[in-house]
Amino acid sequence: MELRSERLPRACSGRPFPGPPAENCSHAALFAKAEELLEKRIARGDPLAHFLKGQLYYEEGLYEEALIQFEKIKDTDFQATYQLGVMHYDGLGTRENPERGVEYMKKILSSDSPKARHLKFAAAYNLGRAYYEGYGVRRSTEEAERLWLIAADHGNPKASVKAQSTLGLFYSVSVPKDLKKAFFWHSEACGNGNLESQGALGVMYLHGQGVSQNTKAAVECLREAAERGNTYAQGHLVEYYYNRKFYSTAVALAKRATENDDIAMLAKITDCLPTYVAKGAAMAAFYLARCLQLGRGVQQDQAAAEKYYSKACLLDPGVASDLQLAANLGRI
Repeated sequence: MELRSERLPRACSGRPFPGPPAENCSHAALFAKAEELLEKRIARGDPLAHFLKGQLYYEEGLYEEALIQFEKIKDTDFQATYQLGVMHYDGLGTRENPERGVEYMKKILSSDSPKARHLKFAAAYNLGRAYYEGYGVRRSTEEAERLWLIAADHGNPKASVKAQSTLGLFYSVSVPKDLKKAFFWHSEACGNGNLESQGALGVMYLHGQGVSQNTKAAVECLREAAERGNTYAQGHLVEYYYNRKFYSTAVALAKRATENDDIAMLAKITDCLPTYVAKGAAMAAFYLARCLQLGRGVQQDQAAAEKYYSKACLLDPGVASDLQLAANLGRI
């Protein structure tokens, strides 16, 4: 199970300058204006301006400049401390230094300061990630689980929704698996708007994993997640339509799910794990290839079928192999 750091929400950063951007201003001009205004606020002694300037650089991907700003105020600003923890752990603007990243997150989690309170759930999630990966600390799935449960806070929508979704994934792959717990946490995360968990819930309803099988609820979850851009949900929905011989519908959705090959970009846009994005795209590509090969819901085209079979293999060899076996056995 791959994980990513929980980044500081934009809501914590504030607006560096008031008012909507003028339509005729370039992005570079707006950035320069924001930078100028923040420098003036720093000169006036505004205690928040250093962080806002660092956050401006961070959101622009200017990580080295952001690091400099955050370092200046790390002893007085917990938001800067948090960002430094993420940056050192993930190697943003500096060499990866997971031990230092863990140190910063522990500082936030152990602080009694009211100014650190709103960051504790996210810090606990990131520490859980460190223990799960064994990166910066000795690996411990037990400690990762404990920290994620703190971060998830019984499904509190103001807590770390990423931790709630991660617990759903964790209990799905743990040894032994606990699919009832997985279903509970995906439900909590989905209720709090998490797109990855919404797709996972659809699959669990579809196959009766951790919950009684409920095709109506499954299709509802999968459709909504697919509309929101969840490629994993799109792949399973393509399979659902194919198995029920709604071939034209399966083809149309499969084309949509396979039109973008940039898995990393899709994962970033949707905040879904790249592994599951690739699995969904591989499923869609294979079923599209099958339809093209057999002329189901689309005009028969052997060359295009081969293209999509190859794409499925490149996206996820395991998914493609399982589906090819099912095809060989006449199951699809």
